[in-house]
Amino acid sequence: DKVLAELIEPYELRVAKLREFLEDVKPSLRYDIVPLIDPYGPSVTDPDLQCLVVSEETRRGGEAVNKRRLENGLPELALYEILLMKDPDHSQNEEEKISSSSLRQRLLGMLLRPPRQDPALPSRPYVIGLTGGTGSGKTSIAKLLGHLGAFLIDADKLGHAVYVPGGPAYEQVVAAFGAEILNEDGTINRKVLGAKVFGNQERLKSLTDIVWPEMARMVKEQIREADAQG
Repeated sequence: DKVLAELIEPYELRVAKLREFLEDVKPSLRYDIVPLIDPYGPSVTDPDLQCLVVSEETRRGGEAVNKRRLENGLPELALYEILLMKDPDHSQNEEEKISSSSLRQRLLGMLLRPPRQDPALPSRPYVIGLTGGTGSGKTSIAKLLGHLGAFLIDADKLGHAVYVPGGPAYEQVVAAFGAEILNEDGTINRKVLGAKVFGNQERLKSLTDIVWPEMARMVKEQIREADAQG
């Protein structure tokens, strides 16, 4: 059920740790380490197996193995259940047992190696773009980066600024979509404008062709300002 790939330990690393453990326990031990490409592996096809080590949480898997073995005409395996060691230092979001997932979760967000130096990239300012749907966490991440010293540029605020009277896109938008988009005080009624363009690809492109270049210019101005502030 893990969907965050960073929490899954690489197969090669797991094999190395397992081999080290087995050699620690008994150097003369004979063993095979095989990758599992399905939930069962060789446990349901190998006639030489006699025992399966399970834990309380994997016992049902062991029972499923025996059911499949009987279907394949093989004898059941003895299920030897072991207790899992508890992690006294686990956090609320981590598993109670000692788990590689928990250990790797603690590494998330830590710098594992220095950033790659690319001579083709300007040394500063380093620009990060945050995108995502409503409620995806853009504001929260921006605040965290701001606390770390980042200069924040809010594209939503710039989007509003281009429309205000005297703003860089105001005259062009009014000329393109007519005086009926204006409130009594001369400001652009964004709801009326929105009703004109959304659902109409041609009108929407006309609007974005006016607004987006102006927003991009304002962003570049703010990046230069960030550079000047160091």
